[in-house]
Amino acid sequence: MCTGMVHPSFVMDALTNGYADGVLICGCHIGDCHYQDGNKTAEKRAEAIKLLLEDFGLEEERFRLEWISASEGPKFAKVAEEMTETLKGLGPSPYRSG
Repeated sequence: MCTGMVHPSFVMDALTNGYADGVLICGCHIGDCHYQDGNKTAEKRAEAIKLLLEDFGLEEERFRLEWISASEGPKFAKVAEEMTETLKGLGPSPYRSG
């Protein structure tokens, strides 16, 4: 329910087990967290994820964290399209089998 609950291991498992070519996490704007400081926790975890991506030989662009409120449908659509285009450019994850 909150981006602060997304542990880096969830993201890295999805990427290194070949379940996903990329991961997009969207959450409340900073200062508007429904769970007080969850988005600040997510921001710190995003930095850890970026370091892990490098350790695993994956491009930083395979992960993205965005602040989007429920009322920002057009922004969500734009970010999702951008992420899709980025992943198309990168190609499949090197961890994907078959």
